[in-house]
Amino acid sequence: MQAFWSSWYWPLATAVLGFVYAGLVFRQWLGRRKPHQLAWTVGLLMYAVAAAMEFYSELANSWNPLVYRLYIVLAASMVGFLGLGTLYLMAKKRIWGHLYLAFDLVAIAVFLYGVFTTPLLMDQLVAGITVGGKALGAATSFPRIMSLFFNIPGTIFLFGGALLSIYRFSRKTEYAYRMWANVIIATGTIIIAGAGSMARTGQTIGLYPAEMIASALLLWGFLKAGTLQKGVENIKAKRAPQAPTT
Repeated sequence: MQAFWSSWYWPLATAVLGFVYAGLVFRQWLGRRKPHQLAWTVGLLMYAVAAAMEFYSELANSWNPLVYRLYIVLAASMVGFLGLGTLYLMAKKRIWGHLYLAFDLVAIAVFLYGVFTTPLLMDQLVAGITVGGKALGAATSFPRIMSLFFNIPGTIFLFGGALLSIYRFSRKTEYAYRMWANVIIATGTIIIAGAGSMARTGQTIGLYPAEMIASALLLWGFLKAGTLQKGVENIKAKRAPQAPTT
């Protein structure tokens, strides 16, 4: 049964969905040049590349030490950048996003230093199924503890932003589609956070399917949200004078 849940096709599907999602958001950024779109693009690329590394490890039936080190950093950091995008979108002043970006960059630098200077516990670097950060030592040891600096604030911003959007759009029937889109995105966020927390403790059975489902939900929510133009058109249609009946 474990072989089924840790099979290579789960992370492959996640990677494909992640790259598609990143490409769509990047295309939006090219047209609008908003900082939240660029931050989300970076976070989604991290997500997709990390999934591709999981796929590679399953296909090769082993974790290459270099690939594993990079994977750990990308898998943890991507939540920080997804949260950064939400902060840029929701905050009234960009300075808050800039400050959190600086925090993320410093945390990544410290994390990279720790990951590449800490000897791996090779007996914990199990072939195939991802082992979270167990090959780097105890959960509370450095550098494993650094993942919390991304997971906690990133998840708070992601989930909190989705909840705030749900509240705002729920009061406007013309934007009901945006409310449900954010419900879907919030669900995907919860799954990502839960799967990541379980992996951190070494509970990796079901991690790959959870990542794939979360990726699909995030992409679905994004496509469903579309743009605010649909809501504007709904409002115009509602305010337009009705044609007289004969």
